[in-house]
Amino acid sequence: MEEIRVLENEKLRFSKPAMRILENEHRYLTYLMDEWHAIVLWFEQHRILDMEEGHKQLEKLRMQIIDFRVPLKKHTEKEEEHFFSLLGTYIGFEQGPLVGIQEEHREIEGYIGHFLYQTEGDLSLLTLDEIQEAAKNAGEAFEVLTVHFIKEETVLFPMAEQQINRNDLTKLCDKLNTLIS
Repeated sequence: MEEIRVLENEKLRFSKPAMRILENEHRYLTYLMDEWHAIVLWFEQHRILDMEEGHKQLEKLRMQIIDFRVPLKKHTEKEEEHFFSLLGTYIGFEQGPLVGIQEEHREIEGYIGHFLYQTEGDLSLLTLDEIQEAAKNAGEAFEVLTVHFIKEETVLFPMAEQQINRNDLTKLCDKLNTLIS
């Protein structure tokens, strides 16, 4: 509960409502990520682990990532369909920051998808090495997501606030103003 209050008390950095929506979604997704990343860290700190506890923690991690994937997918789709397509008309689509950011969306989905593939079926059949490898992929997804959000908030969002005209930002806000959870 304390963590939620911290998020609520932090001020949003961006002034334009459309960017504030995306920034707020990043905060929500980061909150969810922190929950499952704690399990990834548990795996990193417990190299030699009890099989039963390892399977239990892996099941918990799998369920949290499955739940996380839904709002992440909605957020990513909103960015790609509405935000990136508009920003691209101002800065271009062929090169520059949009190309790298969109590639990161695919990379994130790849890590999450690989983790879910590795943990399909009966988890009790997985070896310690397979459990550790799956947890490592979840950790990679967390790291790429964290850096990805920072890039969007330090490069794309300020660029959008400076370059996109007010009328387009208003229309973008209307399109982005939907729930992701």
